[in-house]
Amino acid sequence: MIDRGLALWFPAPASFTGEDMTELHLHGGRSIGRLLSDTLIAMGALPAEAGAFTRRAVLNGKLDLTQAESIMDLIEASTERQRARALEQSQGGLSKQVELWRAGLIRAAGYLEATIDFAEEDIPDDLLTKVTNQVAAICDQMKTALSKADRGERLREGLSVAIIGAPNAGKSSLLNQIAGRDAAIVSHLAGTTRDVIEVDLDLNGWPVILSDTAGLRESSDEIEQEGIRRALSVAERAHVKLAVFDGSKLPNLDQATVDLIDEQDLVVVNKIDLATETPETIAGHPVHGISASSGEGIATLLMALESSAESAMSGEGLGFGRARHRAALTQAVDALLRFDLSIGVELAAEDLRLAAAAIARITGAIVADDILDVVFREFCIGK
Repeated sequence: MIDRGLALWFPAPASFTGEDMTELHLHGGRSIGRLLSDTLIAMGALPAEAGAFTRRAVLNGKLDLTQAESIMDLIEASTERQRARALEQSQGGLSKQVELWRAGLIRAAGYLEATIDFAEEDIPDDLLTKVTNQVAAICDQMKTALSKADRGERLREGLSVAIIGAPNAGKSSLLNQIAGRDAAIVSHLAGTTRDVIEVDLDLNGWPVILSDTAGLRESSDEIEQEGIRRALSVAERAHVKLAVFDGSKLPNLDQATVDLIDEQDLVVVNKIDLATETPETIAGHPVHGISASSGEGIATLLMALESSAESAMSGEGLGFGRARHRAALTQAVDALLRFDLSIGVELAAEDLRLAAAAIARITGAIVADDILDVVFREFCIGK
């Protein structure tokens, strides 16, 4: 006797993996789990590897690869929009689009094969024109999806937002005010922040990773220099920067911060209660006046940040948010851009086959073990 529990029987093919399955529902004590595992292994069972059951579901045709990936996305979803996006993909939203492209390319390739194999038959004169137009339309759709793929990646992983500015501009206080807790150490001493401090935010369902960074200045301190180097690195990779200026020092502006402002960034003037006059714009950007100590202006700033997040992560075609999706799409587009009937129908048909094979790897219609390994290495053990 190990425990008293429940055994559930799932007959094939209606189970998750499509195989005969049994689930044992027992109490969650570590001793019970360890003893049960040891007993089952002694009886010949094998410990499940990461993603083992979902992988079986893919191999047995219960799921395709994009649906399998959506399971991990559902597990990791921290906001409502991430959950909704993952659920849509789990129901085959991305798979349907990929299959439409693949079917269209296979059909077009079939038409070209017909002109080769049955050249003496009565083939419509406009067939090649129709094939060319169809291929061009599919190629345009793929390029559009590829251009929006980074939006899907941001929605999956979160929008990266870096707070930058001079020492004592109030960056750490701003981070704490937005986070609603003391995530960063705040001190009147310049150079307190040495490392990058990250906080995860949910802005009306949009996932945001907010990073506090070291103050930008010349320093002889070796540790602070490393902090500044990391700050510049984070700022370079960030999707959006919050450029923070000290209102008590206006009209003087920290030039190092001004030089880092890009088109998509937000400009913040902190300590507006100490400012004699706040400019309407800095570096061509509207100024968001705040007081990180009292919270004044924070709500308006968050609304602006939410708007930036929505612009960066909304729209159609968000499904191709993984590196392997983009790689397959890029290969398919490259093949279609080579498509040219003037250099020979045989070569043009081969380019269509290559494009169809490339996008087939997205859903796993054509799948190799190395692709499966990449997909399932992120999974929980046994899921």
